[in-house]
This record gives sequence, structure tokens and C-alpha cells, in this order.
Amino acid sequence: MNIQIVCIGKLKEKYWIEALSEYRKRLSKYCTISIDELKEERLSDNASPAQEQEVIEKEGERILGKLKAGTYVIALDIRGKTLSSEELAERMNNLAINGRSDVAFIIGGSLGLSKAVLESADMRLSFSKMTFPHQMMRVILLEQLYRSFKINRNETYHK
Repeated sequence: MNIQIVCIGKLKEKYWIEALSEYRKRLSKYCTISIDELKEERLSDNASPAQEQEVIEKEGERILGKLKAGTYVIALDIRGKTLSSEELAERMNNLAINGRSDVAFIIGGSLGLSKAVLESADMRLSFSKMTFPHQMMRVILLEQLYRSFKINRNETYHK
């Protein structure tokens, strides 16, 4: 399976980079992972709602430009469907069984995802009703993908 992570912003802190590296290493046994870090638009502290919307749209255009035709797209969205680890594993397994070997996960910036990105997604996935930093979300996502592969292969780790 080919998994693409499309995200806004770059990881800067060493601890996030190290955690991401560890899960990428673990996942290499099960899939190919690519991560596209896209530029985060600058926004002043006192930006108007219109300026914020402009940022969301610009970031959304760049996100959509990174997606290949035929890819199953999962947008991380606080209003999306929540799944247990087992349900995510089942979803990933079903995608593979149905020949959907290219899967992209989208992580927006601090203002979220544009309407165009959300509407183009095959699925909207929420990890919680809580808001997480997008840097942390990358690590959480990779950990859950790793857990999914372990569950699907009946390997220890999940419990």
C-alpha cells in the first residue's frame, strides 16, 4: 500500500521529527509512506475572517495540487467520522482488498481545511472532538496506521 500524507507546515521540533522517523521506520515493513509538507501561509495576529478564508483557500489549492487521480483521500477533520483503532484497521484492509492501494491523508494547517478539500475527500476522519496541533497529528496518524497494520496481521502491539 502507498500512503501519502499531505500536510501544511514543516516539523521543526526535534522530538516530533524523531517520533515521525520512528513510525516511518516501523511502517516501512508494511507500506510506502511519503510526506508532502506544504508551505503554511503567513497570517497576522489581527487577521480578518476574510484574510483567514483566503489563507485556507490558498493552502487548499496547494493540497489539491498534490493529490494524484485515483487516490483514496481521507481528510482529517474534527467534524469527520470517528473510528476505533480496529475500525481504522478494517477500513485500511478493505481499501487494500478493493484494490485501492494509493491512500492520501490530509492534515490542514491551524485554520483547517478548505471546503474544496473537504468536498474532494472520499472520507472525513476525526481522531477526537478535541483540537490537536497539526505537528502532533502527524505522529498520531502514523502511530494509528502502524497499529492498523499490526491489527490486520494479528501481530502483537495493539493491546
